[in-house]
Amino acid sequence: MSRTVPQLLASRGPRLAARLSALEPRLDRLGSVREGVLRRAVGLTLEAEGLEAPLGAAVRVEAQGGCFVEAEVVGFAGTTTYLMPTGELHGLLPRARVVPGWARGRVAVGEGLLGRVVDADGHALDGRPTPRPDAYVGLAGVPINPLARAPITEGLDVGVRAINALLPIGRGQRVGLFAGSGIGKSTLLGMMTRYTRADVVVVGLIGERGREVRDFVEATLGPEGLKRAVVVATPADRPPLARIHGALRATAIAEFFRDQGLDVLLLMDSLTRFAQAQREIGLSIGEPPTTRGYPPSVFARLPALVERAGMGAGGRGSITAFYTVLTEGDDPQEPIADAARAILDGHVVLDRRIADSGLYPAIDIERSVSRVTTEIADLAWRERMRRLRRLLSAYSGQRDLIAIGAYQRGADPLVDEAIARWPAILAFLGQDVHESASLEDSKAALAQLLEAAP
Repeated sequence: MSRTVPQLLASRGPRLAARLSALEPRLDRLGSVREGVLRRAVGLTLEAEGLEAPLGAAVRVEAQGGCFVEAEVVGFAGTTTYLMPTGELHGLLPRARVVPGWARGRVAVGEGLLGRVVDADGHALDGRPTPRPDAYVGLAGVPINPLARAPITEGLDVGVRAINALLPIGRGQRVGLFAGSGIGKSTLLGMMTRYTRADVVVVGLIGERGREVRDFVEATLGPEGLKRAVVVATPADRPPLARIHGALRATAIAEFFRDQGLDVLLLMDSLTRFAQAQREIGLSIGEPPTTRGYPPSVFARLPALVERAGMGAGGRGSITAFYTVLTEGDDPQEPIADAARAILDGHVVLDRRIADSGLYPAIDIERSVSRVTTEIADLAWRERMRRLRRLLSAYSGQRDLIAIGAYQRGADPLVDEAIARWPAILAFLGQDVHESASLEDSKAALAQLLEAAP
């Protein structure tokens, strides 16, 4: 006759039996909380009673027809556990069963992801089978000791003349693209996707329009660009938690390839939508709003995400990251834009006035900065950058007088030179979307612009 596990353990000796007796209350307690019940559903938040699960754990809430709604634990207070759905809320009923699952945090990674388009959960969106993973990594990543990161000393060719020549980007740098809506930040992002020299490109389309996903994959990347790229798409109609997971998954995939010793280009469109998703979650669970309706957790999440990019430990691999930041109402002091400037290694500002004039990419050189310029540009190159900036500033200061013909030549030699060189400067700053300008060609074009007779 077979014996139960407790009987077998008890037969081994009184010491094991005593240990088993001590564990029985804990086992009973764990068994009693395996399932909870849905107490309330308000807005985006579900409140469960009788459920004990750690933050970040996945749960399933029973719905009509034997279906389940996936959710995640985002907070708790007393005996109430707060859940945030990762899918659509349809068919939920009061007192529905809440079944705990596993702790979230595993991301399937591997070379099979190259050329694929997946969602926030890693499911294929391109109509092909789900990619087979080579390994699993954590969704939250593993922090790197800042002293273990190699310094940024090598320039990166992004294929855009104005950036290459005047705002040089270093391999492993984290840069923000700041712009209002409809100025061309996604187009500029697409140019860098095609022309940047990187081993792997990881694109996170977070909270954007669903139409843009197909346009980016088919028109911007194209078949050739997609071969070395991984696209994680979480459109605006997905729940806020799914949008956050999309950004975390894209970053985790980039970290995997970096740890293989590869140079990775991470493009995330947009950091603002990530922050807005966290705002929705924070406000839903009762977090107090602080700056323009953003709760404190938003400003804690931003650096936690951005700091995962950069140089790898011991100089092994790199993640050069570009994050688009939407300046609402073209306000450069908007809270997310202001916070992003403080944690990024540089920012490229797109200006609506420049775009309206027909100059693309509409980069405002005077308001843009790369914080690694001194590490990757020699003295002669930096002097040419400063000289062109002075010409741009001099022309901008007298723009209105020049436009109405009121400026008198000879009043300021710097303004006179700026006026004489202005057509050449505009030609230098402008670039067609299908044109690529290498780093060396961009530097040579800058030197030729300034050394030629005005």
